[in-house]
Amino acid sequence: LLQWKFQCLYTNGMGRIRFLYRCYWGRQEFVRFDSDRGLFEPVTELGRPDAEGWNRQPETLQYYRAALERFCPHNYGVIESFTVQRCVEPRVKISPTQLDSLHHPTLLVCSVTGFYPAEIEIKWFRNGQEETAGAVSTELLQNGDWTFQILVMLETAPRRGDVYT
Repeated sequence: LLQWKFQCLYTNGMGRIRFLYRCYWGRQEFVRFDSDRGLFEPVTELGRPDAEGWNRQPETLQYYRAALERFCPHNYGVIESFTVQRCVEPRVKISPTQLDSLHHPTLLVCSVTGFYPAEIEIKWFRNGQEETAGAVSTELLQNGDWTFQILVMLETAPRRGDVYT
């Protein structure tokens, strides 16, 4: 399976743009053009002959060096409204789970779902004080609809009147 990927990487909006043209054989990248270097570079030995050959062709280098300006600003304008500016608030649900009826430890499960972008910080608080001991988290999961979900658990022994957030 031979694949080609064209990528525009944006930092601070369009403050800094990097263009990559990447070639794959059998799902392994073997050669790439990187606009930061302005040359083709082999990723594996399989890509060395292609990189050396394309780097000797001035018209090929000129075409790929100009690709950043030709493709990336337009693509940013197309995707900005539904990626960069997109913001979906998370849905949060906290549920208690009894672990052991003899000693009464409780596992609090905080389910955070349906949010975008992926960057999120979740903290447990008991009576306004941050709780870090006993807190564990699952990996961030993609839902397949451009939103994410994560579970954060806290093992604790709640006392009457404790408020967890």
